[in-house]
Amino acid sequence: MGEDIINLTVNGKNFQGRNIRGKRGQTVLEVLKDNGIHVPTLCYHPRMPPYGGCRLCIVEIENMRGLPPSCTTPATDGMVVNTHSPKVVGVRKTVLELLLAYGDHNCLLCEQTGSCELQNLVYEHGIDHVRIKSEFVPKIKDDSHPMIVRDHNKCVLCGRCVRACLQVQVNGAIDIAARGSDSYITTFNNTSLAESSCVSCGQCVQACPVGALTEKKSRFKGRAWEMKKVRTTCPYCGVGCQMWLHVKGGRIVKVTGVEEGAPNHGRLCVKGRFGYDFIYSEDRLKTPLIKSNDGFREASWDEALDLVASRLKKIIAKHGPDSVAGVSSARSINEDSYQMQKLFRTAIGTNNIDNCARVCHAPTVAGLAKSFGSGAMTNSFDDFANAKMILAIGTNATEAHPVAGTYLKNAVAKGAELIVVDPRRIELADHAVLHAQIKVGSDIAFLNGVMNVLINENLHDKQYVASYTDGFESLKAKVMEYPPEKAAGICGVSAEMIRDVARRLASVKPALLVYTLGITEHTCGMNNVLSCANLQMLLGNVGFACGGVNPIRGQNNVQGACDMGALPNLFPGYQRVDDPKAQEKFKAAWNVASLPDRPGIMLPQMLDGLADGKIKAFYIFGENLANSEPDIKHVEHCLSSAEFLICQDNFPNETTRFADVILPAAAWSENDGTFASSERRISRVRTASEAPGISRPNWWIFKEIARRMGQDWKSESGQELWDDEISVLSPPFAGIKYSRIEGDGLQWPVPTETHPGTPVMHKDGKFTGGRGQFVAVDWTPPKEVPDAEYPFTFCTGRRLYHYHTRTQTGRCQGLNELLGEETADISRLDAAELGIEDGEYIRVRSRRGEVKVKARVTDRMQKGNVWMAFHFREACANWLTNPVFDPVTQTAEYKACAVKVEKIV
Repeated sequence: MGEDIINLTVNGKNFQGRNIRGKRGQTVLEVLKDNGIHVPTLCYHPRMPPYGGCRLCIVEIENMRGLPPSCTTPATDGMVVNTHSPKVVGVRKTVLELLLAYGDHNCLLCEQTGSCELQNLVYEHGIDHVRIKSEFVPKIKDDSHPMIVRDHNKCVLCGRCVRACLQVQVNGAIDIAARGSDSYITTFNNTSLAESSCVSCGQCVQACPVGALTEKKSRFKGRAWEMKKVRTTCPYCGVGCQMWLHVKGGRIVKVTGVEEGAPNHGRLCVKGRFGYDFIYSEDRLKTPLIKSNDGFREASWDEALDLVASRLKKIIAKHGPDSVAGVSSARSINEDSYQMQKLFRTAIGTNNIDNCARVCHAPTVAGLAKSFGSGAMTNSFDDFANAKMILAIGTNATEAHPVAGTYLKNAVAKGAELIVVDPRRIELADHAVLHAQIKVGSDIAFLNGVMNVLINENLHDKQYVASYTDGFESLKAKVMEYPPEKAAGICGVSAEMIRDVARRLASVKPALLVYTLGITEHTCGMNNVLSCANLQMLLGNVGFACGGVNPIRGQNNVQGACDMGALPNLFPGYQRVDDPKAQEKFKAAWNVASLPDRPGIMLPQMLDGLADGKIKAFYIFGENLANSEPDIKHVEHCLSSAEFLICQDNFPNETTRFADVILPAAAWSENDGTFASSERRISRVRTASEAPGISRPNWWIFKEIARRMGQDWKSESGQELWDDEISVLSPPFAGIKYSRIEGDGLQWPVPTETHPGTPVMHKDGKFTGGRGQFVAVDWTPPKEVPDAEYPFTFCTGRRLYHYHTRTQTGRCQGLNELLGEETADISRLDAAELGIEDGEYIRVRSRRGEVKVKARVTDRMQKGNVWMAFHFREACANWLTNPVFDPVTQTAEYKACAVKVEKIV
């Protein structure tokens, strides 16, 4: 250890010098900063490679010529450094004056005033006038982008925006053009920012030290010193990004990433940074509503909750508790889902409670639990950036989970090999060493073919398999039925491609596997997950940093909704409802004489139960089922059949139209609680603004209904619910208290209050279930395949600029400008055969419905495939999707059905 420590002397003789210590491999600037010694910088950023462009961090170093930049100069043992000699300070002043002379730095109107690094440095150096005369020619602002303003007149050419775009986001939308004093920041072909390849993440804005890049949404809404900063967790996908809410007068003015915060380390995507203002929409539900003859009428909380409780009690008395069903929200805090499942199990007396994991990652929960003993992501997002070999299968991470996508691209930039398996040529494929463009729904055949090669060529990890797993012989027998040639015939890729994938995966250990809904949303979804687990155990990649099986969850708290027991077969903490010990524990804790011990029904069965009369009352919390479930016509029929329907939400939506009572809920920034991210990280959510009208926290609403149904619940806040109930009752979260998650949170399992959390699960072959279980699975085709009448395969997913059914993003300034309508993606070959031009309207029709939509003709689609998202109601993919389900998890086959495409003349 001593060999890694170096000693430096800083600011000797006339500057009361001191000896400091650093680590070998650090730069001079890093050592100085670690020791609390201030050195001015503009181009330096701790999360980017050193650049050495601004020349402000120059220092004098004994026995070294000139004034080297400390950010790029390696520190060595015995080095003598002077950071503030007259010579150094004089050069810095000259540099600053040059920057002032060759720009237009009007601090009176600049959005960065108070947080501008140039302004601070000028003040620090006492520059009260500029001696340098320049022939500065003002440049035209680029105001074309819906979110970002580029003012070249304030640019100091530090290059931080360029490096943020290229090295952090790995997008490369901007660069420095020309040389010397003619240099400027430009886009490819010198287009406006709006016409460039910019993905609107705003990372360049956050990196900019001056006012050259600013946000439109926060313009003239407050100075830095007028705002308070509230740390919270992003309300969109399951990455769990940490963010600062900048609040003035009780309103969020802008959002920035927490630079030092895990898991995102300052990064945000377009939705995380710019998708916050939905909470101020005039559409917000502000008071309870009760259905009347001419629509809905306003009601008091007492009237609405009394009605809910009385109707539920009457239905239970007449039809039994199992005639009631409910679905919890994957977007609200853990404490809310905990309260809802508790309401159902104690006051109502049924396990008919589910959440939207049913439509996305239920196969993950079931499949990984079967293979490993725990149905959760094994590793951490930091591993994505540091892995040496990555298999990304069925995941369009750069659009659906953009920050996670940047980490995968970072790994490639550092030398990792990325293998992409996806029917579309997604952006990640542009960074991959191999892209296996398989047919939709052929994942198991592909993976079985890869495992066939691994075993036949003796490339699998025999010691790992023998020491830590069971079922290898069964797996071997099955994958021997899938030689590469057979697998290739099913998948539509070459046998040599399959061999190449296998050999590459075996060449680097560990390899990391990541997937999303391209794996799970099939009738064989659980088997797809089992196949991914089989591959990683066969390679010996589970239980190691930069390895494992890593499903990225779709919504911000879908992991948490499952963790909290909003599932028909599990109490909080994944304790089975039919386990006698769990039953006794929860009965005692909840002070009830009995709890239902038979697993309840799942969401698709709830909807069908409404139609056939078995389910009388349905409670929908924070889900827009009339847009998000397959076959919208069928879903609407089911909802309209309900005897009593309760909707609890932030906004009216396509589902609330069917409600008998609508309960207005506080939104993400209006309540204290926690989210659980894909990497099992429990992070804080904090109040930054007041809820509108008389809307209330969701946990309070459930508590008040329970009180009217005879329950007496004590907890009065999110913290009390977590600290006094959830962590006490749930072994995976036993060591997590609010006081321990003020910063980056903790990754469960955390069994004790001194446990540091678990970044990597199943370490040293110690699987949660004891030993890893190989489960041999066969390939089965999608339930509906193309035929003469419907010759195309239809597939669904997400687009970058919107989320779910747009109840949030559709109400955010700028996001609709970035993507204002849905398109149907088709291949150039199909478009040519059908006489369809890009942007022309087409009709996409399935056996269940049709949509009129513009065609997006692209090289990224395979011939015979059509792809759409479900964000826009008028062209929602779910008018077309097929309501067939995985037989175990009841997850729908969103990723495959048969359609026809017609040009509209």
